[in-house]
Amino acid sequence: MRHKNLLNSAPHNWSRRQFLGASLLGVTSMALSEQVMALEPKSLTIEQIEVFPVIYPTVMRFKFFEGPSGTGRPAVLVKITASDGTVGWGESVPIPRWSYETLESAVSTIEQYLAPILIGRNLFDLKGIHDVMNKEVANSFSTGSPITKSGIDIALHDLIGKVSGLNLAEFWGRKPGKELTLSWTINPKKLDDLESLIEKGRAQGFEHFNVKVAPDPTFDVEMCKIVRRLVPDGFLWADANGGYDLATALEVAPKLADLGVPVLEQPLKSNRLTGYQELKKQGALPIIMDEGVVSPVDLIEFIKLGCCDGASLKPARCGGLVSAAQQIEILEDAGLMFLGSGLTDPDVSLAASLILFGAYGLKFPAALNGPQFLGMSVIKDPFVPKGGKVRIPQGPGLGIEIDEEKLMLLVEQTKTQK
Repeated sequence: MRHKNLLNSAPHNWSRRQFLGASLLGVTSMALSEQVMALEPKSLTIEQIEVFPVIYPTVMRFKFFEGPSGTGRPAVLVKITASDGTVGWGESVPIPRWSYETLESAVSTIEQYLAPILIGRNLFDLKGIHDVMNKEVANSFSTGSPITKSGIDIALHDLIGKVSGLNLAEFWGRKPGKELTLSWTINPKKLDDLESLIEKGRAQGFEHFNVKVAPDPTFDVEMCKIVRRLVPDGFLWADANGGYDLATALEVAPKLADLGVPVLEQPLKSNRLTGYQELKKQGALPIIMDEGVVSPVDLIEFIKLGCCDGASLKPARCGGLVSAAQQIEILEDAGLMFLGSGLTDPDVSLAASLILFGAYGLKFPAALNGPQFLGMSVIKDPFVPKGGKVRIPQGPGLGIEIDEEKLMLLVEQTKTQK
């Protein structure tokens, strides 16, 4: 059953059964709903939670992975074992330069605070699990440590899907997508690098590009002009990651619009709400929020305040799939844009995003650039884009299988790197 009019609902007050229904967002078949609900009496519980901190090697420069400790993409694989022995995998993907969470904080938060309060809980009780996680690691402006909590959420979804024998799309009462069109990410240090970066993407079949802009509007306009000239028909998506001040954003938005840039993502810092209102009133480009939107409550408030024309969704930022799926439906109900992106997601986190975006019929190329920037995979059938598209997993849960030998090799490599 689809939960209509989410803008007027209060998700934090839903009953346990309502929330479980919401975790099946979009279920249209009562038979399917009953099939999943019937598993509850088995009272499968969480028996063990293990974490595996790793640093994936990178193969291309990405500004968010440069730092004093060197380059690489940190992540924490989360393994949850149920009382019947079934295993689910999740992944937390912290990026200190993008948010405040780190590899070390994700590990300590799960091991010392979240795992102890989750052992023994019914794995189907997604609302109860999120409630106790948010009580133990409290909210600030919004959900506390959402990237860390997303690893738990994704692992539980994988586990529930395996127990029920359903791919997550089927679990939500939707058809699994077959493949997803991707966007190639460009973040050059200088304009002379642009042509080779674009050619590298074109050589792999990519037709759509997202560019990292801010803080230099002159550089950004010239960059977009060159990309548009070299790729005249692609979807050209500008993402500022909060790097402009209001005056600069108001100046640059019409110039980007004149070049055929269709959207401007996160032009200002997350707490500049009156600035977002001004940009939306200016109307030069659709304004898409990202970093500032964590929970469904945040999104509802920003929509009511007239701050955005849509949001770029990523389960990692939202605290997991429950929140991300609710937010997609909020955007759909409000008639606003839903874009799909990620945090250079490796393997497990990437699988969750692919299934979510495919199930909800994402209409735009997804900025899921893990396959572009990462040099290693820990799943047995890695995601390799072909013709600018990537397959969506079809099996139960996340539809992937962890290669634990490769994972442990990466764990050991990470220990020596640190």
